[in-house]
Amino acid sequence: MEYDEKDEILSEIHTVLGDKEDLDLNFLMSVMMAVCLVLLLAFPKIFLQSSIYYKSRDISALEREYKSLKEEHKIITTEVEQKRFKNQILDTLF
Repeated sequence: MEYDEKDEILSEIHTVLGDKEDLDLNFLMSVMMAVCLVLLLAFPKIFLQSSIYYKSRDISALEREYKSLKEEHKIITTEVEQKRFKNQILDTLF
């Protein structure tokens, strides 16, 4: 290849790709503003989802405790009734 052909190929490549411009301060600021805007829009959603998740975990734990206490109440009530019945029978015997 001759020197002219190489220059011609390089010039064609430059016209196809276009001139590369340096990144200036305005472009950097616009990118930073876009990133900040995305974060500002995404933060409330993330915060709400995590707070809902933790509240639902707390509610689930409280429901489990409630069910456990309810079962314990049934057992204690049954024991009290048995002791009352036993006490009434013993009172009638003596």
